[in-house]
Amino acid sequence: MKINRHAKILDLIGRYEIETQEMLLEYLAREGVHVAQSTVCRDIRDLRLEKVPASTGKLKYAQVLSPEEELKKCYLHMLREGYEGMDLAENILVIRTVSGMAMAFGASLDAMNFPEEAGSIAGDDTVFCAAHTEEEAQILLGKIREIVSK
Repeated sequence: MKINRHAKILDLIGRYEIETQEMLLEYLAREGVHVAQSTVCRDIRDLRLEKVPASTGKLKYAQVLSPEEELKKCYLHMLREGYEGMDLAENILVIRTVSGMAMAFGASLDAMNFPEEAGSIAGDDTVFCAAHTEEEAQILLGKIREIVSK
């Protein structure tokens, strides 16, 4: 039910310039979705909707970043902020991080779902990231270097 309602909200804000929660409730009701204002408030927060300028000059709801994009942005930030250096040992990347950030760095790396990564293990300031092959380790090394250099 919640997934369907979220999809309906995204559809509505894509088609109409919905400026208020009350307007959103009205449009939802027209579509046969009857919910309380508090539910719509939670949905707006869950979907990370923001107010952006509408063609009328007023503000309307819009989804600026999808939840997946928002998470990816957080992961990229963590990788950039935590990175100190990296070495390659056959199919293992040895990644040095800021002290205390290795676990968060490893979790962010895992969440990026690089197909070359078999898995990672982290200590306090070091992450061991295993690739499936030495060739894939080289590819992964390049991807990480590209991320942290931006």
